[in-house]
Amino acid sequence: MKGECLCGEVVFEVKGELPNLYQCHCSLCRKATGSNANAATFVDGKHFHWLSGLSSIRSFQKPTGYRSDFCSVCGSPVPNKLRDTDLIWVPAGLLDETTAAQVAVHLHLSSAATWAQDLDSCVRLAGGPDSLESLHDALQWKRD
Repeated sequence: MKGECLCGEVVFEVKGELPNLYQCHCSLCRKATGSNANAATFVDGKHFHWLSGLSSIRSFQKPTGYRSDFCSVCGSPVPNKLRDTDLIWVPAGLLDETTAAQVAVHLHLSSAATWAQDLDSCVRLAGGPDSLESLHDALQWKRD
């Protein structure tokens, strides 16, 4: 299974079955992704291979050990080695192919964003909106 960053500069491959995924809802993962959670998995290093783009990877690390590697061209988070293990952290959104893996664990729900609740009243679209105006209208605060 191949994966790549948004611009295609960083490309990697995972051999074998992909483990199930987790979603982390901690504030660090939210800030690193700009989203409500970070969907990822860990694979054994012997099953992971870089195909291109290593020279374009930059890294940010907090004193606590939290590390975020990203493509210096497009900013996409990219895989990185998990501290002193043989495991590679792989962001699920970079994978190009369909997988049987699914989210099996949600982490740090106690610090999940309050706006990330999946409400029944949300507008759900199979594709994009008909126009930016229709999206803007759907996002407007509805007061009862």
